[in-house]
Amino acid sequence: MTTTKKRHLTPARIIALGFAGVILLGSLLLMLPCSVKKDVDLAYIDALYTSTSAVCVTGLIAVDAGDTFTPVGQFILGALIQIGGLGVTAVGAGIILLMGRRVNLRGRNLVREAMNLDSGRGVVQFVRSIFATTLLFEGLGALLSLISFARTRPMPEAIGISIFHSVAAFNNSGFDILGGGKNLIPYQQDVLLNLVTCALIIFGGIGFLVIREMWSVRFRWKKFSMHTKVVLTTTAFLLIVGTLLLKATEDITWLGAFFHSVSARTAGFSTYPLGQFSTAGLLVLIVLMFVGASPGSTGGGIKTTTFFTLMQGIKSAATNRSEKAFHYAIPRDSFRKAAVITLLALGVVVTGTYLMTVFEPQLELRDILFEVVSAFGTVGLSTGITGGLTVPSKLLSIFIMYIGRLGPLTVASLWYFTHGERTQYAEGNIAIG
Repeated sequence: MTTTKKRHLTPARIIALGFAGVILLGSLLLMLPCSVKKDVDLAYIDALYTSTSAVCVTGLIAVDAGDTFTPVGQFILGALIQIGGLGVTAVGAGIILLMGRRVNLRGRNLVREAMNLDSGRGVVQFVRSIFATTLLFEGLGALLSLISFARTRPMPEAIGISIFHSVAAFNNSGFDILGGGKNLIPYQQDVLLNLVTCALIIFGGIGFLVIREMWSVRFRWKKFSMHTKVVLTTTAFLLIVGTLLLKATEDITWLGAFFHSVSARTAGFSTYPLGQFSTAGLLVLIVLMFVGASPGSTGGGIKTTTFFTLMQGIKSAATNRSEKAFHYAIPRDSFRKAAVITLLALGVVVTGTYLMTVFEPQLELRDILFEVVSAFGTVGLSTGITGGLTVPSKLLSIFIMYIGRLGPLTVASLWYFTHGERTQYAEGNIAIG
């Protein structure tokens, strides 16, 4: 019995249980009296929702973090965001290394699975580089953000806000502790803070693998691998197209259009009230949120590489040419995997939207669809309906955020066991198209 359980506890299941465990622990810590401000009545469902949103680096809020939590509670929230962004397995491996112990083979396999590494070689060094990269970006981001926050806040408070903001931005989580539920709207004209936030989101979203490779080859394009080239070009394409479309549909500045094009890629910060956006503008954000960030990053969505591979596969089928990019042939199984991930993601979004329309019949379909895609893409943007959701809708959103952080394919494989095909069948014929 014990042997069977160990065999069935696959890396994907351990990662899923790890995230669930941290979410539950975080919800209990956020309920502590030292975490909640006096005269604030925090329901457990809201603590669970906040913890899930933090660990899944989403940023959707049922209660305002600045108005609800004490500095202790905000520290716990920041820690949950950091753990969720880096990944439970990477943080666990990092703690083991700090204690001077060796990471065993099972631990290396877990990190490899969680970070989408090709092999287990160099995993320990990769974990060290993750922590060094995170410390560098978040430290620099906090220093630059402090310039903006120190103008409007007392210095001790500005320092805390700057650190929290940098952690949230690099981990692609749209939380803020400014209070008032306005997010970054008061800073929409602050060019420095807007650009620093965008830079943190972009680097956090392209993935540690890409950052490490860019540094190792000294930013020489010809030396980049196919993966890095795909991530960088797709990211640039989505950011540019998103900026142009948002500027064309909304009455916002170019800086605002660029900021929301970046933020929709799983970050969740906003400098304009999204409830006032047109349906066309919200549709642009929905597409950007659905695609999301890149593999091995702090963001969610179906990922830029999935989107790129899917487009190349469609192009190949339409032109009857082989799938290739940047003088490389795209692996044959990549299109099938990309199609499966996309269909599973669409299934989650459609099902979640249907259920929430049943739970919240008074809300408009576009607002519900936006909320569900935001939860799945672990983005955190909202048109303003999150706080008024009923308990069933919050539980549904929690489940969708959890699926979005783990990935729909990972969740779908949690109960699947590979025993090998014993029977071979003759191929049938299906008419397609």
